[in-house]
Amino acid sequence: MTEEPEPASGEPYFAEHPHSRPSPRELRFLYRGELLQFVIDRGVFSARGLDPGTALLIQNLGVQPRDRVLDLGCGWGAVGVAAAKSAREGRVVMTEVNRRAARLAQQNLDRNRVRNAEVRVGGFYDPVDGESFDVIATNPPYRVGRPHVLRLLAEAPAHLEPGGRLLLVGKGSQGIRYYQQWLEEHGPGPVRVLDRGSGYRVLEARRSPGPAPGASPPSAKGSA
Repeated sequence: MTEEPEPASGEPYFAEHPHSRPSPRELRFLYRGELLQFVIDRGVFSARGLDPGTALLIQNLGVQPRDRVLDLGCGWGAVGVAAAKSAREGRVVMTEVNRRAARLAQQNLDRNRVRNAEVRVGGFYDPVDGESFDVIATNPPYRVGRPHVLRLLAEAPAHLEPGGRLLLVGKGSQGIRYYQQWLEEHGPGPVRVLDRGSGYRVLEARRSPGPAPGASPPSAKGSA
């Protein structure tokens, strides 16, 4: 597993159309006794391998067989493929603004013979307008700034089923403690830390029963 530095070209991994020259490589990792196979590439998040934050998130998905799951900002598809393997009677939707990453995610669904998942291109929750999920999992693009991340968190309740769970991974330098406090004050329901490792923590915010609460992100100073 590797940390994710800024691409050498300076090109952000959340660009819609990366301009870096493709240089695909293969990656494998074990999930619940099954060897999963992926192709990864330049110009996308975690282009050198599975980053420790995403790995920790995968370890703590807790997806049930019939769950409907949203992998928000799926990158090349590690979380979505793992979730689909767990939700064998459910459905996984993977969204991504980076079109190269979206193509890789679709290839990786095919490589792992996943038939209960799909990839949609778009930002925020636009590709799932009007839909709700049992689990929303995300390792958001912290480098794009705090207002962006707060919008992801604020709009999550409208896309969670009652009792549904928002899973967020991040580390201290990315402002994860700030986002934990924000979720505790403005989120869909109770918040807890599921796991810690390599400086990262996985947060779970569970939506309370009843109508989805509305949350507006406060003005944010500084960057995530």
